[in-house]
Amino acid sequence: MPLPSHAKKKDSRMKGVALVTGAGRGLGRILAAFLSGQGYDMVITARTLSELQEVSKSLDGTGVRVVAISGDITDPVHRTRMLQQTRAMGGLALLVNNASELGEIPRPELASASLDRFRLTLETNLVAPIALIQESLLQLEKTRGLVVNISSDASQGGYERWGIYGSSKAALDLASKTLAAELRPRHVSIVSVDPGDMRTRMHQDAYPGEDISDRPLPEVTLPFWAWLVSQDPARITGMRYQAQGTLWEIPA
Repeated sequence: MPLPSHAKKKDSRMKGVALVTGAGRGLGRILAAFLSGQGYDMVITARTLSELQEVSKSLDGTGVRVVAISGDITDPVHRTRMLQQTRAMGGLALLVNNASELGEIPRPELASASLDRFRLTLETNLVAPIALIQESLLQLEKTRGLVVNISSDASQGGYERWGIYGSSKAALDLASKTLAAELRPRHVSIVSVDPGDMRTRMHQDAYPGEDISDRPLPEVTLPFWAWLVSQDPARITGMRYQAQGTLWEIPA
């Protein structure tokens, strides 16, 4: 169910409406706070209502409108509800497909992985982000919007026991590049971003019982996000970035 909107009078900072999935914790929570600080009105979503309520409350006083809608992005009804809200707020300008499913825990070898769980991971990490792009396309066209698909180094590494998650993100990378080419004439831009290893609950779930305190917190990526949202989306469409990398320049 949607939580109350914190409606504020618009000011000169306002940049449009952003939708962030998986915003209840980790990178999604940090992005919601960052984007609201940049002047985006926010629609945030996550499966866990209590976490979403905490994030929504933390954004009080930012001077932007925030609507939190709990649910599962694989549910078409939930996607429709979110996009009805972004339309009512003026139209989606920035879509961040951050929600992800890790897969089986402990992580299995791909040759023995559950195919049912594999399908669930693909639904969350690949199908749902593409569905959100399809369903928000008219809004994104009107705003000349940007889509950010969150990827992973597992999409390129071929790491043992990362086959389910990694292949879903590899497919998302290819889908991002394809969509960027196809949607360029419609002035909709797509990038994929590998945020790097971070100290999050999902990363801890991937390494049960291990100490991951050496990983940086998601805040380490903030300089990259500040750079990204300052770019002309048409110039960066089709790119894949590493948020903890040292070089963000757009190749000539």
